[in-house]
Amino acid sequence: MSRLRNGANRGALFVSAAALLVAGAALASATEPVRDRLPAGWPRLPAGRVWLDEGALGRWRDRGWWTPLVIAALCLGVLLFLWWAVGQLRAGRLRELPLGRAGVTLSGAALASAVAERARGVRGVADARVVLLGRSARLRVRVTVTLASDGVPGAVLGELARQALAEVREAVAPRAVETEVRLASPAPRRRGRRRLR
Repeated sequence: MSRLRNGANRGALFVSAAALLVAGAALASATEPVRDRLPAGWPRLPAGRVWLDEGALGRWRDRGWWTPLVIAALCLGVLLFLWWAVGQLRAGRLRELPLGRAGVTLSGAALASAVAERARGVRGVADARVVLLGRSARLRVRVTVTLASDGVPGAVLGELARQALAEVREAVAPRAVETEVRLASPAPRRRGRRRLR
């Protein structure tokens, strides 16, 4: 997931959470158990408040522009949500990659497995996992490398760029490939204690 998409998702979640929190706090302040425990200076809603009575609803319905405006706003909200949901699905893992004009496709899982196997052969790499993201026109390759105990990060990155990642670029050319490499240190081994009987 790109930084822009990640930031937009976090911003939308933050705004939604803040709106729900404010609405929940306002509605809770109208109930007697919560109102009695709030400090004296805090704003609160009256207990018997009616949000929209029949008279007010009738006055709004008498205006000709009100009903179409509400329906248009709801339709716009649904369309924006569907557009966001489709964008999230399309930003997931790449399943198939078309090669050439003969209808030949390459499985994204097979390409990721081949790249991971090539990365495991690099000196200083204990394990590697590869995920292909994005679209067929613009690939994103995310490589998570677990370094061996004698692995040097700079040397491992150089070998990955010259071997596995260069082969990916040649295989999917002329498409643009964006690569992201994450290095992880090996987990420390826990020493077991034996009890003598």
